[in-house]
Amino acid sequence: MTTHLHWHTGLISRSDRARLLGHAGATLWFTGLSGSGKSTIAVALESALARQGRLSYRLDGDNIRLGINRNLGFSAADRAENIRRVGEVSKLFVDAGLIVLSSFISPYSADRALVRQLHEEADMPFLEIFVDCTLSEAERRDPKGLYKKARAGEIKNFTGIDDPYEAPQKPDIHLRSDQQSLEDEIDIILAALEERGILAREALPA
Repeated sequence: MTTHLHWHTGLISRSDRARLLGHAGATLWFTGLSGSGKSTIAVALESALARQGRLSYRLDGDNIRLGINRNLGFSAADRAENIRRVGEVSKLFVDAGLIVLSSFISPYSADRALVRQLHEEADMPFLEIFVDCTLSEAERRDPKGLYKKARAGEIKNFTGIDDPYEAPQKPDIHLRSDQQSLEDEIDIILAALEERGILAREALPA
């Protein structure tokens, strides 16, 4: 590990940025099977936050793999590195004061725990949101046709088919996308953000 590097801070603090934006930064980590509705919920939440004058940014699995993580595959080691990098990027956005909407299957508990630890050590809010959906319903939806390809053997190491998904045991928010409406899911998340003081101007740090 490199020892001669040090984190540089400027004159503008995270608290200063929060006051400028009118809300605190936080990472909302959406995890769940492919087709569970993670991206759909994140897109709707981004719009709902914008209507309130809140600044957020979505980090989507496909978008990240088309750019910063395009050199990674889908082995367990590559999946872990994929999530680690996204965790670090999420921290940078939170430091800038944004509400980060990170949508990743992130099938392994240890990888998600590492991302939570990265945030907690930096004193940054982190909410794990489990977008729960039965495999049969996710496979029925199959918006990208990935399950069909995985069943045909065209895609290897596909979560839920020939690779495991380790469901969160104690998520901060537990959504049932095969039972709840999109509107109800957004209301649940917004209420959680309000409850934690992330959206409340009067709760911003001094």
